[in-house]
Amino acid sequence: MITALSEALAERGFDTLTPVQEAVSAPDLAEADLLVSAQTGSGKTVGFGLAIAPTLLGGEERFGPAATPLALVVAPTRELAFQVMQELRWLYARTGAVVASCVGGMDARQERRALERGAHIVVGTPGRLCDHVRRGALDLGDIRAVVLDEADEMLDLGFREDLEFLLGSAPEERRTLLFSATVSPMIAKLAEQFQRDARRISTINKSEQHADISYKVLRVAASDADNAVFNLLRYHDSESAIVFANTRAAVSHLSARLTNRGLAVVTLSGELSQAERSHALQAMRDGRARVCVATDVAARGIDLPNLNLVVHADLPTNTESLLHRSGRTGRAGRKGISALIVPPRVAKQAERLLKWAKLTAEWTVPPSADEIIRRDEERLLTDPAWRDPITDDQAEFAAKLLSRHGAEAVAAAFYRLHQSRHAAPEDLLPPDMPAPRDHKDFGPSRWFALSVGRDARAEPRWLLPLLRRSADLEKAAIGAIRVQDTESFVEIAEASVGQLMAALGPDGEISDGIRVRALDGLPEFARPARKPRPEGGKPFRARDDAGPAKPRHEKPRPAKPAPGAWNREAPAREDRKPWQDRKPRKDAAPASDWHADDGAAPMPASTEGAPKKRKAKYEPKAGPKPGKKPQSAHKPTGTKGDAKWAAKGKPRKPAGPRAGGQDAPRPRKR
Repeated sequence: MITALSEALAERGFDTLTPVQEAVSAPDLAEADLLVSAQTGSGKTVGFGLAIAPTLLGGEERFGPAATPLALVVAPTRELAFQVMQELRWLYARTGAVVASCVGGMDARQERRALERGAHIVVGTPGRLCDHVRRGALDLGDIRAVVLDEADEMLDLGFREDLEFLLGSAPEERRTLLFSATVSPMIAKLAEQFQRDARRISTINKSEQHADISYKVLRVAASDADNAVFNLLRYHDSESAIVFANTRAAVSHLSARLTNRGLAVVTLSGELSQAERSHALQAMRDGRARVCVATDVAARGIDLPNLNLVVHADLPTNTESLLHRSGRTGRAGRKGISALIVPPRVAKQAERLLKWAKLTAEWTVPPSADEIIRRDEERLLTDPAWRDPITDDQAEFAAKLLSRHGAEAVAAAFYRLHQSRHAAPEDLLPPDMPAPRDHKDFGPSRWFALSVGRDARAEPRWLLPLLRRSADLEKAAIGAIRVQDTESFVEIAEASVGQLMAALGPDGEISDGIRVRALDGLPEFARPARKPRPEGGKPFRARDDAGPAKPRHEKPRPAKPAPGAWNREAPAREDRKPWQDRKPRKDAAPASDWHADDGAAPMPASTEGAPKKRKAKYEPKAGPKPGKKPQSAHKPTGTKGDAKWAAKGKPRKPAGPRAGGQDAPRPRKR
């Protein structure tokens, strides 16, 4: 290993390398293309930094002056790109390397000026890198190594064309290193296209995957999902946590709920600008914020120090998302907890998700309020502040407090002050309790009849305010309202019956001619009558417990004539209007050729082989055809629709004068 890199690792406390770091930095792979599969949190960034070092330095201990870049590192998200840049900066700090970034959402002019000053390593996202290459700001002519970090994620996000463009713009003799959690067919095809005899390295052990992460499934009631998240965060109060949701709206909702309960919360989603996302991550690293509520944009590559808890407020959509979300904790040998919030409706989905991911989880319930209070007391008793030396000023003030209030009062006040720093935990319902119903048991009541029903268009939505306004009743005092054909029944609480009776007039009128009468018991509710089916419909079929089937609703129909017995001189049906009488076909034989005695009409002459008439486009007529009467010789209206209107007994309204005379053509519509 290069001395400058080994010194940087020792300074950071790296006593031993992880399996993936040892595999990619082997001396026999110094010039080979690599296709690497490693689980999240295994130190891949330092691994490919060690792998490309011999290629970039060429046996030297330090880099020369910065010019065109020698290495290109492509990451799927902005956060991962910035994290990779920071890791490579401390790893190559003793070699004099200049590491630049090209990330979407940042100022492109500043990035262009940094590239003009020169850089040894460029880290960026696919879209911004392609933009700089097309504009001539980024020259890939001297690239010696290209690293694609989280290549499967970049392909899933639709960056395939950008990756092909970047790899095609780099020299063919470069090294290409692909790091991916899984080797899908798309990854294999990309490796086959742009790598030369790539060496396959896999350090994923299915039996030991995420061995440092404890998976828990917290069963909650349907209405307690948010409260369960809060109780879990309160129970792990001294630790940093990240809460994952599936949508931006869910992120906004959860962050507002948790902020209102006094937690220091930041959000991370795609709708935020890059500056806002960077500030949120920096607040988590500095300790100014303890909880990060995020979408899956933070599921890959993000390394937050002392992150011991991952909460899935919404179940991930697939096993890869589950593994990458959970991989934000339990990194580099540290222990962590991954908790799934599971209401009853998604319990089966959680079982399938864990089964497909081949993970074993503990099914339990969220911490209760009593458990959280006991945990707070235990945390207070074991706080390291008790072991700190006492200064003279502190001892003097403690003596003053004891002399004025006494030891017991001071201790009790101290405990109350400690409790006031935290929001009270939530009381959770049993996880198998169904969702609360909208209507509770109404209790003792009495029924009343109102003198309006469906025939007067009565509806509960105006009967309810009528009763409240006329008798000054509370909404809770009015129960069920059943509207019948001629009257309506209303259920009134027993305690409000006297109030309603006092509001009635001498004849039982309550308002606008509506009379109210008290009933002795439960009224008989009549079902609304069914509408008859249309003529020719299927008969009604009653249920087994509803008596015999109802009769069929039909109109009497006239008997059908025998086939061929109809002729155009048959009398019109009485139930038809004159203009609805059937007309003879245009190609039917004349009336003189019909023979009513044989019961059938002759078929018209065959038209087989005759050319079909084609509707010609309308063209203005230049004049009357030869042998045809001029237009003025016809009736004044001059249209074939006159006979039709005359048959109806309605004279047709004559058209107004036409420009150019009666024989002038009609203007063509455009």
